[in-house]
Amino acid sequence: MERLEQKMSAPDFWQDQQGAQKMLQRRKRLEGDLGFLTRLRGQEDDTRVLVEWAEAGEDVDKDLRAALDALEETISAAEFQKMLGGEHDRANAILTINAGAGGTESQDWAEMLLRMYLRWCDRHGYKRDITDIQAGEEAGIKSATVLVSGEYAYGYLSAEVGVHRLVRISPFDSASRRHTSFASVFAWPEIEEDIKIEVQDKDLRVDTYRSSGAGGQHVNVTDSAVRITHMPSGIVVSCQNERSQIRNREVAMKVLKSRLYDMELQKQKAKLDAVENAKKDIAFGSQIRSYVLHPYQLVKDHRTKHEVGDVNRVLDGDLDDLIKTALVARAKGTLGPADASAEDER
Repeated sequence: MERLEQKMSAPDFWQDQQGAQKMLQRRKRLEGDLGFLTRLRGQEDDTRVLVEWAEAGEDVDKDLRAALDALEETISAAEFQKMLGGEHDRANAILTINAGAGGTESQDWAEMLLRMYLRWCDRHGYKRDITDIQAGEEAGIKSATVLVSGEYAYGYLSAEVGVHRLVRISPFDSASRRHTSFASVFAWPEIEEDIKIEVQDKDLRVDTYRSSGAGGQHVNVTDSAVRITHMPSGIVVSCQNERSQIRNREVAMKVLKSRLYDMELQKQKAKLDAVENAKKDIAFGSQIRSYVLHPYQLVKDHRTKHEVGDVNRVLDGDLDDLIKTALVARAKGTLGPADASAEDER
């Protein structure tokens, strides 16, 4: 923080707009981390005092238990966030849910998943906006897209990417038979689209030359054409259509900024493509988690083998144990593959 403050107090700090914004964002993250650490140390100190009082014979059992529970919760949260150190983990998330084959059954399951994630967002205080939803023909939804806004939203929801499988007695089957339904869940980080293009004179080489095209006597006998080279990117643009060198420069600069803007868009797209490529092996028939409501009740993550017996609690948005287990396994390199058969659930 001290080193950042020194850099930010420099007179030329704002000359590099993009670099300045990144530094401001880094300072904000560090402030959050330092605040978290201060709170953690404060809880530790308070707990140590209570321990000393208890050892001295004071009746502080109730307060000590509460302090230990709070300290454990804070430490658990700290360990959890330590695993979310990826480039986009702190970002907002764009969550999509798509029903699999199976018509009404899968569409109803997709809507159940949507409800589950909306409840999970509410538990964490995340803002969630359903930006698109396609209703099913009879019930449920065909697909939905939700923007989840809040720190670490993408880091958490990245653990949910894959195919989710439901086994139950169908409420749509008059014969009350057991059905298996599938739906896919994907998450992308929300990448900032407000791209600001700052072009500094020191990064430009401007050459003037005599136009060679049509345009009258003035155009052909004066050095009115302009060629601009943006040295950091190597982009070269030129304009010779206007009679005035000043006007040609203005047009060339517009073209340059447009090309730099497109370059930044391509960089953003490459980041999203990298996230997308990480999901390329996800396909129906390869489920990461099963939710069994019949003949017994069980939620099982096939990648970690973690099981939860209370299915309704999970469907009400209590996903933290499942998410944390998956993130821990991913951080340790022990996250298993999705299960293509799920024979153990039949």
